[in-house]
Amino acid sequence: MTTIEAERIASETESRTKRLKAATHAAHETLDRFIMRANPFRDRQSYGRFLRMQHALHRDLDALFFDEAMSRLLPDLQGRRRLDLVEQDLVDLGVAPVASVAPLFERGAALPRPKGLGWLYVIEGSNLGAAFLLKYAAALGFNEAHGARHLAGAPEGRGLHWKTFTAALDQVALTAEDEQQVIGEASAAFNHVQKLAKDCFPEIE
Repeated sequence: MTTIEAERIASETESRTKRLKAATHAAHETLDRFIMRANPFRDRQSYGRFLRMQHALHRDLDALFFDEAMSRLLPDLQGRRRLDLVEQDLVDLGVAPVASVAPLFERGAALPRPKGLGWLYVIEGSNLGAAFLLKYAAALGFNEAHGARHLAGAPEGRGLHWKTFTAALDQVALTAEDEQQVIGEASAAFNHVQKLAKDCFPEIE
């Protein structure tokens, strides 16, 4: 068996979520490095700027959680939205959100399946890593009940919450072309988050 054949077989036997993670690794790493340089948990003021970024992101994507087609594919979709929690966190800190603009997604608008899946993959995945962020927020005096509500884990635990989502994502019927579009949309989502981060931390290169 050649190396190319082995790689093809491995790709076909891996789950869609694993292929998606591998394909978007570079975009994800670029975003993570930027956030680390911004050091948003350095002090309360920096954390407030991070919250403004989070609010802009969740405001942009909130309509996805109300999409009927997506709700039929992915479990408890409306229960996964965190915009209200981020808004409460902003109030806790007395921080104003980024000036309101038209969100990236609008309720009721036609949503191609690959686009919805790609962007939801990114925002749901962000909650999986929020356990570490919650610890940093705690050092600033914030917790799941004050200031860091949107970083709280699901009642059933972050791991199971994520596995339930990815299991459903893996089962969605997609063509090879659709799957490539999901990858492209997820990469676009990571790039969009970085743009929002740069808007809130413009001094970071």
